[in-house]
Amino acid sequence: MGELVRGDDGLDVEEVGPWARDKIASLCRYISISRAVRRKWLGPGKAGATYVELFCGPGRSKVRRKDQFIEGSCVAAWKESVRAGAPFSSVFVADADDNRRKLAVARLQHAGAPVIEVEGDAVTAARTIRALMSPSSLHFVFVDPYNLGAFKFEVMETFAGLSYIDMLVHISKMDIQRNTGMNIRAQRAAFDDFAPGWRSAVDMAQRHPTVRRQMFEFWRRKVSTLGISPSADMELITNEGGQHLYWLTLLAKHELALRFWKAAANKTGQQEMKL
Repeated sequence: MGELVRGDDGLDVEEVGPWARDKIASLCRYISISRAVRRKWLGPGKAGATYVELFCGPGRSKVRRKDQFIEGSCVAAWKESVRAGAPFSSVFVADADDNRRKLAVARLQHAGAPVIEVEGDAVTAARTIRALMSPSSLHFVFVDPYNLGAFKFEVMETFAGLSYIDMLVHISKMDIQRNTGMNIRAQRAAFDDFAPGWRSAVDMAQRHPTVRRQMFEFWRRKVSTLGISPSADMELITNEGGQHLYWLTLLAKHELALRFWKAAANKTGQQEMKL
C-alpha cells in the first residue's frame, strides 16, 4: 500500500509504481472490448451491469518519482465504461481503509458514477455486496489486493453462484516466490488463505519452484470446482527493471469473456507462467 500524498485535484492520492499504468490499461481494454455484451443488460426494463472493486484505494494515484497523476482503477473503469457507451449501472467499491475508500467514493461521485460504498475487509464487503446483487444482472468484479495474503478464497466462493459473473484478479507472483519457505513452515498463512487445502495436495519436500507451481495449479483446480473457468492467458506485470511483480487473469462463467480477456491481455504476446 503506497503512501498518501496531496493530489492534483486537491484530495489525497496514493503513490504507486509506474507499472500501475499497465494494470489499469489492461482493465480498461477489457471493459472496452466487452462493451457490446454489457450494453445488452442496460436500459429500461433491463437487469443492469455492475462493477465491483474490493480494494479500491483512493481512486487516484501519483506515479512514484514522476510528476504524473493517473486515475485509480475504480475511477478509470467507470470512465472507460462511459467512453465505451455502456456505463455500469452500479459501481460497488470497498476497502478496509476507510480514508482511502471515502476518497474513491468522492472521486466517483464527482465523475457521475452510481457508486455504492461498502465498509469492511474484502471478505466482509464481498458478502455484503453479494446480498445486494441481482442474480439476473451482469457482474464484473476486480480483485486487486495489496498482497497475496489479502486475496482470500472466500471472495471467489461468495460470488461463484452468480450466473453472469467475470472476475479479473491480481495474483502476486512476487509474494508467491519470496515467501515459499515461510508458507511451507506455516510461518505465513498467505498460501492457506489463497488456496485452502493446498498442503494436502502438494509434496512440500520438493524444490520450491515445484511447490509453488503445484500450489498454483491446485488453486486453479479449486477455482474450477466453483463453476468458474480460470483463463489460460496470464498477463505478467513487471517493474521498470523487468522484475516480475504479479499476474492479471480472468475467471469467467462463459467462453466469450475468456476470449475478450485474451484480446485485452495480448499486447505483446503472453508470458510463459514460471514460478
